[in-house]
Amino acid sequence: MHMNPIKKLTPYGSWRSPVTSDMIVSGTIRLEQIVIDGPDIYWIENRPKEGGRYVIVRHSPDTQSTDITPPLFNARTRVHEYGGGSFTVAKGITYFSNFDDQRLYRQIPGSDPHPLTPEPDHRFADIIIDNTRNNLICVREDHTHTKQEPTNTLVSIDLDLDNECRVLVSGHDFYSSPRLSPNGSHLAWLTWNHPNMPWDGTQLWIGEIEKDGSIGRIDKIAGGIDESIFQPEWSPDGTLYFVSDKSGWWNLYCRNNENIKPVCQMEAEFGLPQWVFGQSTYSFASKNRIICTYTKKGTWYLASIDTVSGKLDMINTPYTSIGYLKSAPGYIIFIGGSPTGAPSVVRLDLDTHKMHEMRCSSEIVVGVDIDINYLSKPKPIEYPTEHGLTANAFFYPPRNPEFAAAPDEKPPLLVISHGGPTASTSDTFNLMIQYWTTRGIAVLDVNYGGSTGYGRQYRQRLDGQWGIVDVDDCVNGVRFLIKQGKVDSKRLAIKGGSAGGYTTLCALTFRNIFKAGASYYGVSDLEAMVKDTHKFESRYLDRLIGPFYEGNKLYSERSPIDHIERLSCPVIFFQGLEDKIVPPNQTEMMVDGMRVKGLPVEYILFEGEQHGFRRAQNIKRALDCELDFYSKVFGFTLTG
Repeated sequence: MHMNPIKKLTPYGSWRSPVTSDMIVSGTIRLEQIVIDGPDIYWIENRPKEGGRYVIVRHSPDTQSTDITPPLFNARTRVHEYGGGSFTVAKGITYFSNFDDQRLYRQIPGSDPHPLTPEPDHRFADIIIDNTRNNLICVREDHTHTKQEPTNTLVSIDLDLDNECRVLVSGHDFYSSPRLSPNGSHLAWLTWNHPNMPWDGTQLWIGEIEKDGSIGRIDKIAGGIDESIFQPEWSPDGTLYFVSDKSGWWNLYCRNNENIKPVCQMEAEFGLPQWVFGQSTYSFASKNRIICTYTKKGTWYLASIDTVSGKLDMINTPYTSIGYLKSAPGYIIFIGGSPTGAPSVVRLDLDTHKMHEMRCSSEIVVGVDIDINYLSKPKPIEYPTEHGLTANAFFYPPRNPEFAAAPDEKPPLLVISHGGPTASTSDTFNLMIQYWTTRGIAVLDVNYGGSTGYGRQYRQRLDGQWGIVDVDDCVNGVRFLIKQGKVDSKRLAIKGGSAGGYTTLCALTFRNIFKAGASYYGVSDLEAMVKDTHKFESRYLDRLIGPFYEGNKLYSERSPIDHIERLSCPVIFFQGLEDKIVPPNQTEMMVDGMRVKGLPVEYILFEGEQHGFRRAQNIKRALDCELDFYSKVFGFTLTG
């Protein structure tokens, strides 16, 4: 007879965990952007162990996986600071943006990368190939004039004429998603202007390409200041498709004979917020068949759509997070993750639906490296919040087969507020969450009002209400769990990065429910952010707070730095020295204010890091310092 082992009676937070910070950084990478070139499949790996370097990897049927980017190169662009869309491949030749100098490079197999662009003040993203004219077409961000905002345009780079760079279209604040029609006669692209962000309102354009490669007649096809367009694509027969949220949900549409019609209408999201370039949620298996992914209430699904009938058929997979979807004859490639499996590059055969994981973002395999009994499975919860509305989150209870706490003890709770704030969290397996739950700390990962994946109306809850709605939804999630008897009301902490750091600091300053917090490069001074931040987000707060002008009281009312007298609990701060999005002075003002007040505060500054930490030793140190900090505040003993 199988007997369950007797668990050691140990306080929550003190449990010995197999999930160490060394394990997390030693075996974890981030996967991005997929490109298919003939039989070869390419993707990006962001490797903490290599100083956060972005490496282009090629998977060939005969040689398996090979690094394409040489060790001294880093395939990462800084357009919009967040980057994405940093490379493409055609006929075995790779074109990519290099992080150190932001120049475009061409790499022929067997040769070192060769620079295509001379100017160090130009950045490039969303690169496509115009095979008809032997051109590259991409977004260019011009930083030549340092005393004014950079200029964004669409440009072509002639690969025959000494890499001559020519502006194709200009005049808008932002550009993305250039897409060539199959016969090369037309180009589609997206634009948007201040103060909109791309998830607020974008415009879709089509331009006729002249014989000399310039753009002739231009027509606006769809979009506006209150309609967000995402991912235009041409079908194999030359029909233009795109995702629009004009119904209140990001759904698929097509333009045929100048008429626009929905392809498949659902209360689901087929689009994403364009924080980075190069995202893809659908691709054409044939002229009448789209393979797509969409999300409902935080879970992603894979499906096939017949473009003639509009009929959608589900494709069953174990994945609940799916992105960067691309298709080739007979198969698709995507990056998929699940509650028990870290994100992986997946190949799915369209006839048999057999799946093969070509590369996993973690070397740690559940059931092999970690017993599945240690795994805390996320429970999606929907709970009441202000104004009779509901909010959404994933709850992870503590779990460790070796330990149990006393029956009358309830676990500490760590609330996570995601960044963006126009972003979302998912239930995909995340070792950093298991790092807490295996030690006896519960986690609530919140998709507060303003998060994507729940329709435009849910996304717009944050308009004018940043620092209020997001905080309400975090606080009400905690109250919901306390009422259910799931967590200890006296041991509550909140953490977040970037915009999530702002939510964290607001919750700690303007509410009194949390006893500790961790801010990762969080915003503390809204006025300073408007004055210091980069072009992409320089008008973001117009919608989230209100139009900025000197003396606008809302900016001071919502800035934690201006109300530090209301802060009364310990906080630990983590900051990258080279962060251009939330500069270090934002954190240092909070730290100095807390020290003057005599509050317990810790400040960890990382040299060489920007917005988000990419180096293994820094990720490890941040995790270990955060755990040590909570152990002091909540009075539990660390083991191991």
